[in-house]
Amino acid sequence: MNSFRKISVVVPCFNEEEGLKTFNETLLQFLPRNYDYEIIYINDGSSDNTFQEIKALADYNPQIKYISFSRNFGHQNALKAGYDYASGDCAISLDADLQHPPAVIPELIAKWEQGFEIVNTIRHDHQSISLAKKISSGLFYRIMKKLSDVNIENGMADFRLVDKKVLKELKRFQENYLFFRGIIPWMGFKQTTVDFTASERFAGTTKYTFRKMLKFATTGVTAFSVKPLRISIYLGSVIALLSFIYGLYAIYIHFFTNQAVAGWTSVIISVLFVGGINLLMLGIIGEYLGKLFIENKRRPNYLISETNIDA
Repeated sequence: MNSFRKISVVVPCFNEEEGLKTFNETLLQFLPRNYDYEIIYINDGSSDNTFQEIKALADYNPQIKYISFSRNFGHQNALKAGYDYASGDCAISLDADLQHPPAVIPELIAKWEQGFEIVNTIRHDHQSISLAKKISSGLFYRIMKKLSDVNIENGMADFRLVDKKVLKELKRFQENYLFFRGIIPWMGFKQTTVDFTASERFAGTTKYTFRKMLKFATTGVTAFSVKPLRISIYLGSVIALLSFIYGLYAIYIHFFTNQAVAGWTSVIISVLFVGGINLLMLGIIGEYLGKLFIENKRRPNYLISETNIDA
């Protein structure tokens, strides 16, 4: 019997009032009866009645805990707060929209009971997912594999189980630009994966707009690799070499032949091309410098306005 052991369930929430009650009922169905449990809902600055729904659930069930941020700090920081306050022997994180099916939880726990300290999940999209979404998702993971220094499997989700040993280490992370899909593989420990098919969103709308997805991808790449900086060096070197060769060619034409140097078209194209590449490389450098600037401020990952978790 494992009745003395405890499972923490971490659930970030942002504008999920429509489906939160149904999610909670579904979640409770799949939590094992031979474990104690706590459910930690993190209200990430919702603008609807999500927090009121969470408090109502907590009034009915004392094992439901909540953390409410002072504003929207983002999904990854909401996960961080859940990990920081989790007190279980393991912690399971999943989204409140039922696209991470709670029915998979017993399988995650079974892997943990076999001795795995991290149980990741690999997402397979539902048939209703648009082609554009599938292409952009696949492209994201391919770019991450090429540019980052950690092995991030295609379809890896923030639906996972981590042992209390891993939780202890996660609480030490203080970086502002969190990317748990990269941090978790980087940590090591004994890891395995479980496949699942993403369910359709039960209620509400997706919170990951194209802009947010692009920001998430940029954070993932720049948080775990300096390869973009190396690419800019290589690209700059190649362009400089080609420019030098072209300069030698222009000098040769001017002094040793009677041919006129080509007109403005080639000059303008060359200037615009080199200028565009320069701006691209400056942008990459600026992205890294900006992150250094923010990190050096050492601001907290989130601010809590209200919680029912004892300090």
